[in-house]
Amino acid sequence: QVQLVESGGGLVQAGGSLRLSCEVSGRTSSIYDMGWFRQAPGKEREFLGRIRWSDYSADYANSVKGRFTISREIAMVFLHMNSLKSDDTAVYLCAAGMGPRSYDYWGPGTQVIVSS
Repeated sequence: QVQLVESGGGLVQAGGSLRLSCEVSGRTSSIYDMGWFRQAPGKEREFLGRIRWSDYSADYANSVKGRFTISREIAMVFLHMNSLKSDDTAVYLCAAGMGPRSYDYWGPGTQVIVSS
């Protein structure tokens, strides 16, 4: 089992920055990668990017590449968001994948609201 808890969400003005955190606990030695997702009202869940647990390498969805970066420090995974836009308003979730094909554990999410 892996437990995930996101934090760091809130209200930010357009053009601003925010750093979200995901605290990871449990069977961390079995994690393959950590993903960040978001879900806006009335929209499907959107993949933002991931970081591989073993080598810290990351890749990103085209929609956020250049604005969002993912980092990891031991058992914390971060989503750094810059140049925020109103379209970035959503609930942001981190997820742990125990293999390359799926995400098996999810956090409850943290709300981000970008005001224009």
